[in-house]
Amino acid sequence: MVCVPPTVVADFVGREWELRRLRAWARDAVAAPSGLVVSIVGPPGIGKTTLAAAAARALADEFPAGCVALDLRAMDDRPLPAGTALDRILRSLGLDVSQIPYSVVEQQDLYRSMLLGRRMLVLLDNATDEAQVRPLLAAGQGCLTLITCRRALSGLEGARWLWLSPLATPHAVDLISSIACPARVGAEPDAARELVTLCGNLPLALRIAGNRLARQPGWSIAGLTAQLRDERTRLSTLTAGDLQVRPAFAVSYQELSPPAQFMFRRLALVPGADFGPELAAVAAGTAETDTHCQIDELVDATLVQPAAAPGRYQFHDLIRIFARERLESEEPVAERDRAADAVYDHLLRTATASGRLFDPDTEVQVGVRAQAADWLEREASNWLAAVSHASTAGRHRELVALAGAMHWFSDANQQYPWADIFGWGVAAARAVGDRHAEAALLNFLGWAQGAFLGDPHLQRATHEQALATAVEIGDRREQAWALGYLGSVLTNLGQLLDALDHIRRSTELFTDLDYWPALNSTRNAEGRILRMLARYDGALAAHRAVLADLRRRNDQMEPGLLRYHRACTLSFIGEVMLDLRDWPRAATTFRKARMLVTAKDQPTFAGECAFREGTARRQAGEHTAAVECLTVALTLFTGAATRWWRARTLAELAATLDAIGATGWASGCRREALALCGDLDENQALLLAAELTGTPGLTDAGGPGAA
Repeated sequence: MVCVPPTVVADFVGREWELRRLRAWARDAVAAPSGLVVSIVGPPGIGKTTLAAAAARALADEFPAGCVALDLRAMDDRPLPAGTALDRILRSLGLDVSQIPYSVVEQQDLYRSMLLGRRMLVLLDNATDEAQVRPLLAAGQGCLTLITCRRALSGLEGARWLWLSPLATPHAVDLISSIACPARVGAEPDAARELVTLCGNLPLALRIAGNRLARQPGWSIAGLTAQLRDERTRLSTLTAGDLQVRPAFAVSYQELSPPAQFMFRRLALVPGADFGPELAAVAAGTAETDTHCQIDELVDATLVQPAAAPGRYQFHDLIRIFARERLESEEPVAERDRAADAVYDHLLRTATASGRLFDPDTEVQVGVRAQAADWLEREASNWLAAVSHASTAGRHRELVALAGAMHWFSDANQQYPWADIFGWGVAAARAVGDRHAEAALLNFLGWAQGAFLGDPHLQRATHEQALATAVEIGDRREQAWALGYLGSVLTNLGQLLDALDHIRRSTELFTDLDYWPALNSTRNAEGRILRMLARYDGALAAHRAVLADLRRRNDQMEPGLLRYHRACTLSFIGEVMLDLRDWPRAATTFRKARMLVTAKDQPTFAGECAFREGTARRQAGEHTAAVECLTVALTLFTGAATRWWRARTLAELAATLDAIGATGWASGCRREALALCGDLDENQALLLAAELTGTPGLTDAGGPGAA
């Protein structure tokens, strides 16, 4: 006798990859001497049963002996015992009650003997644990046991696991559309996508939202979305009849051990997107060794999932809300406030200490800065959230310390929201009346405004505030920084003589202070301005003085930082050589600069050096070497931020290929370069067109984006 598999929902969407995977495993079962066991695992509401039912239907042709399907009722107060389950399976296989043994062992032996020579699919839905399912496994060649469970059932021998993730957004929107009405979703596409996001792409939550919309044809999707935006009521809103999100989570939570329940609640205090055992231990106030065990239990219960990075974990958005509810319901306010303070204290303190390690004046052992950078990157979402919290929670002194510590780290790690961080730092410094910190942080803020907001006038005003504050309190170092930054802004605004005056005043102050980390930057800035003024001897003298100083300080600087400063200075010298049309020396200089940095760590800079070396080699008639350099540059200019450089490189490569008679390849390069014009601003597009048509005017120094 064959038992019909569970009904497949009419609006089943997505999961094509998972179904292909299951079909491949079903075919593997044919050759497996003891059959194959596959456990479909995922958090509550992820759609395990729905996928299993669809798989049983889709795989029917692989199992001519049919399918036995059984709900093991893990969510009930009394899950189905193994003996009862075996009794039902044996009856579904055609046995009379009088033919079924009483003991579980005998039932199991009879069950497996009946599967010999039969290719059958056994679907065990909603399993509790390994002990419940072991006697029920279809251990015959050609048989497949498909299990759905909230736990990983990691103790099963020889099993394979299929971990389910939330639906991809297009499939999630399709699910809402199929339930609520395609026309409604088509009329409010943005609201539908936000609705999907607020449901965390979780199939159960999506089905509830879709059902609520279907039940209320007069509702707008935007109206339901507005209700769901409030995290305090989101789980209550995700209810439709007997479909509810919160109880689905609660069952899994109640099955945890008390220490794991405590860890689950405390992890709600993690402010960022993911966490590791270190931060989890801080939140729970436990030893890190105990934390590993508790996190493992949470992962096994699918209430926490591994993140993309090894050793990192994360909540599903809705489960995070549930964890926060349990924390607020089960722990006193004072205790959870102390725990939250401990998390923020740890993040602010560690981020500040890590940032300080990048100050060139700080002596550190080899590898320490790399470890600090790794921590700052790994915990970025958490310490950035802690900074934002500090800005609103009145933690002014901690915020001033952290923002001040990030000066040198921010120079080489520009992926963080420095304008916000330094802006909050300025406000905090003013709140505590620390004028020296205010001047320093105004300088940091001005740099960030220029680098990330692209507003030179705002940047200039901020550095002028910094200069006025530094003069008022007699802070000569911040005066020097402000003058240097103002020189840079004035250079970008084309006010070269004023810029040169500011830079030289800055250099004088840094020289008096013997502050070499900044002194080399201002000397290089002076050299670049002199080059723009066509004072090439002075420019070369300034840059060569920096190289000489770097040689003297060879033992004082971290090797990677030293190489980067040398590479930048050499590239500035190379630019002077290009202007002087000294093509061989320019090419050699850019090659030296490129060899000092790695394409992995500094891809754009390495690409710029390769591009300029290629330009110099073409002008010198070294066409083969030029093609090699320009090809390297193209491999490094692949992102949206480097479209301008890629277009210039293609134009230069086309000119080089023309020179060696490879006109077909040259035409292809020109076509690709022209195709990029739509992604460039008007000035860039005009300059590129001039280069492609051979019109004079696009030199290495010209054009937006030139270093």
